[in-house]
Amino acid sequence: MKSLFEQIGSTYTQVGDYLLPDVELPEEKPIGVWGTRHHNYLRKANRVFFSQLVISGKMNDYLADIDKQAEEMFSQLVKQLAERDGITEMLKAADQMEWVRRMNIVRAKATEIVNKELIFV
Repeated sequence: MKSLFEQIGSTYTQVGDYLLPDVELPEEKPIGVWGTRHHNYLRKANRVFFSQLVISGKMNDYLADIDKQAEEMFSQLVKQLAERDGITEMLKAADQMEWVRRMNIVRAKATEIVNKELIFV
């Protein structure tokens, strides 16, 4: 009589006296800073949803998707805010320190928006 594991088409490998199931973990997608921030937020603030993602095995895909969305949103916001504030390559060539100062402000604004709209929700 075949085991349920064998009935669904899976196999075993004998190691010494033991039969071990031949299983592979799904390939995990890389998670960046945004996905990591959201993971930490969910673990603390939304334990039920966090547990559901872990139990269903969908955590990695979910975090990779959030990370991708957040990175795209951040890049777009930085570009838009820099254009709006007149931060150009000409400013960079003329006064690098001023350009860096203003770009740091733009990046901080964009980070705050992404955190508010995607990460900490």
